[in-house]
Amino acid sequence: MTDRVLIVDFGSQVTQLIARRVRENGVYCEIHPFNKVDGASLAAYDPKAIILSGGPASVTASQSPRTPDAVFEKGVPVLGICYGEQMMCAQLGGSVEPSDHREFGRAFIEIERDCELFHGLWEVGAHEQVWMSHGDRVTGLPEGFRTVAVSDGAPYAAIADDQRHYYGVQFHPEVHHTPQGGMLLRNFTHRVAGCTGDWTMAAFRQQEIDKIRAQVGDGRVVCGLSGGVDSSVAAVLIHEAIGDQLTCIFVDHGLLRMGEADEVVSIFHDHYNIPLVHKEVSDLFLDALEGVTDPEEKRKTIGRLFIEVFEAEAKKAGNAKFLAQGTLYPDVIESVSFIGGPSVTIKSHHNVGGLPERMDLALVEPLRELFKDEVRELGRELGLPESLVGRHPFPGPGLAIRMPGAIARDKLDLLRKADAVYLDEIRSAGLYDAIWQAFAVLLPVRTVGVMGDDRTYDYVCALRAVTSTDGMTADSYPFDHAFLSGVSTRIINEVPGINRVVYDVTSKPPGTIEWE
Repeated sequence: MTDRVLIVDFGSQVTQLIARRVRENGVYCEIHPFNKVDGASLAAYDPKAIILSGGPASVTASQSPRTPDAVFEKGVPVLGICYGEQMMCAQLGGSVEPSDHREFGRAFIEIERDCELFHGLWEVGAHEQVWMSHGDRVTGLPEGFRTVAVSDGAPYAAIADDQRHYYGVQFHPEVHHTPQGGMLLRNFTHRVAGCTGDWTMAAFRQQEIDKIRAQVGDGRVVCGLSGGVDSSVAAVLIHEAIGDQLTCIFVDHGLLRMGEADEVVSIFHDHYNIPLVHKEVSDLFLDALEGVTDPEEKRKTIGRLFIEVFEAEAKKAGNAKFLAQGTLYPDVIESVSFIGGPSVTIKSHHNVGGLPERMDLALVEPLRELFKDEVRELGRELGLPESLVGRHPFPGPGLAIRMPGAIARDKLDLLRKADAVYLDEIRSAGLYDAIWQAFAVLLPVRTVGVMGDDRTYDYVCALRAVTSTDGMTADSYPFDHAFLSGVSTRIINEVPGINRVVYDVTSKPPGTIEWE
């Protein structure tokens, strides 16, 4: 059985990064909220090591989260990070107090003694950069612990109990601001816990195929195929497991990019020979969206029609018992988080929400344990073309939310052409893989221009390109002016109806990646 590490979540905004670093080192791990961890769940999961995350609470508060006793009764190595270190000390007999020397951001620790966490990484006497984010600090160690590193604001910046294999660090090794943090986590999982690091996409692929076959049996599965990375990888994996028991339904709502519908049909029907229903219903969607300008109403209209069309086509496809979805691990983490999801709706998300209950279907979600980069890796393992696996994210409502104001067929044509030119220039410049997402937006604004000797009064096209690691935050991509000028010239020359091009430099936050 593949080694497993458990990450107990206490609400840190960077807990997911711990999981990503551990998995990058070839060790399978999961994140469980602290209040869902007990003796029974630990026995069922059977981790080889446990990591306690950071969190926003203060250990000194009476109602702050605590580590379940079962964690320390399990008899496996434990690593506490930030709040996790403080809590471990408080619960095992040490002391924690508010500090008048708080540390936030870049800091430096001095290595006082060696330990297994530092093996081959840091030498005694060295000053090493880390990233801190704490107001409280440990002021007394439990019996059996020793100090192995200090900082100006943390006299116990790293601690070790070598006999029980308990370790704590006040800093965050999971963030890239701690340059050697990934190696420190590797030392914990491999040297301290003895994990072999044998978790691979090839192993995951076979494991999920076996799970799909066991779950589905001889039942039929329907999958809503969008042409994006997640649904595509899920569809190919499920087809590899159960063959023609899977039917993919591609609802073509007329809001896709240039040539996208043809590409989806070609890949899945012609290349993979996956049973595919291509339902072209652009008139239905565009008629319903006529005159709609509110972004939320656009999304809800598209979502409602998608469900209606998908449901009708699924019934035609046979007596399906299962619905396949491309749910990813970050979605799962948020849905079970003890602190809940966002309290304010920034924008609703278009997916197949509501379909399982409405159609009395069980869910097949083979990607629910993977992060986005791991889904891409699995896609490559399955032989999907790089043009699909490496594709930028594309929203379910498609071009409807890249056209502020009313939607019109002629404006959609302009947007498709401008977007195609923009992406072609990005690819030609070798920049596509350096960018998280890039797209054109057609604004509901017309401006005066001069082309030849004629006056024009045409639309404005905005270009957007961002860098990001997870889509939660983003910065505009720093194109040089010559590139933007060249793109502008091509769009204006090749797309009659657009006479002005602008570039969006807004970061997220305060903006969102998409315009609507």
